[in-house]
Amino acid sequence: MTSTRINPDRLRDFAKAVYIEAGMPEDDAWLCADTLVQADLWGHQSHGVMRLSWYEARLRAGVCEAAAKPEIVVDGGALAVIDGHEGMGQVLAAKAATEAISRAKKHGIGAVAVRNSNHFGTALYFTLMAARGNCVGFLCTNASPAMAPWGGRKKALGNNPWSWACPAGSLDPMVLDIANTAVARGKIYLARQKGETIPEGWAIDSEGNPTIDPQKAIDGVIQPMAGHKGYAISVIMDMLSGVLTGSAFGEGVHGPYQAKHRSGAGHFMIAIDIAAIQPVLEFNRRIEEMIAGLKSVPLAPGSKEIFYPGEIEAQNDRRNRLEGLILPEDTLTDLDNLAKREKKLTELLSRCAI
Repeated sequence: MTSTRINPDRLRDFAKAVYIEAGMPEDDAWLCADTLVQADLWGHQSHGVMRLSWYEARLRAGVCEAAAKPEIVVDGGALAVIDGHEGMGQVLAAKAATEAISRAKKHGIGAVAVRNSNHFGTALYFTLMAARGNCVGFLCTNASPAMAPWGGRKKALGNNPWSWACPAGSLDPMVLDIANTAVARGKIYLARQKGETIPEGWAIDSEGNPTIDPQKAIDGVIQPMAGHKGYAISVIMDMLSGVLTGSAFGEGVHGPYQAKHRSGAGHFMIAIDIAAIQPVLEFNRRIEEMIAGLKSVPLAPGSKEIFYPGEIEAQNDRRNRLEGLILPEDTLTDLDNLAKREKKLTELLSRCAI
């Protein structure tokens, strides 16, 4: 790791410029850049600017459309279906969230299916849009094969992450964002970048043996969380994201790690208007009471504090905005390689260090 601190706003400007150079409209480029930097601010470097070169390669290869125009192909009041026409997953997920929130305000609930999309990074970025709109938000997606069906040893099912978020009164929003594997695949790539081993139980190699080698894990199979339960949840998320939306599913989905295939990823977004059920102020009072109850539980040996879902990310965000980001050396090398393509990019990257 480098000790150089990075200004997150300038890093966003650099990432935005990379996306624009790859053909993205300015507003979309800002959004996609913001999702990456925000992931780093939350402390999720596996989904941060480490992925910029991956997304850029897919745009350059044409397997992801830089200026795709998403189309609402079904408009059923509270329900809509968006054909993303192979656009950036972040752009399409944001559109799905906006549509779901708008429809929830009219009907109490809004549901939006997205087909023909791409990887969108951290799901919580988009469910938080619902929470900030006084809604409960849900989002799931499918992904390229990472785990085997329970009892098998061949990758056939994605980690298929999902997220819930809601406001929490005067506190930071409550938000869950998890994959159904024992760990998000990006964290294994991050371990490989850092030259670190991975914990036992995360993965098996291609022969079905437990491994702590990140490359063998990438070549092998990532284990589901909670055994058969994680596998079953992942199947359901693939049903919602792929089968129901009319997008690809199972081994038909391709990830952001390569630039040879169109993704085929699908997403499913739900927003529930809190005010349609009870006054927002009453909900806020009750959720604060719930959180206070969690935090009042006596601590187990070795624990210093009880956190509710999303609290750690919010604390990381405030600290990293104040102090600046520290990125892995390999990530900085990737960014430097991207910057070398254009003098303007080199200048923007040089300004990122604090």
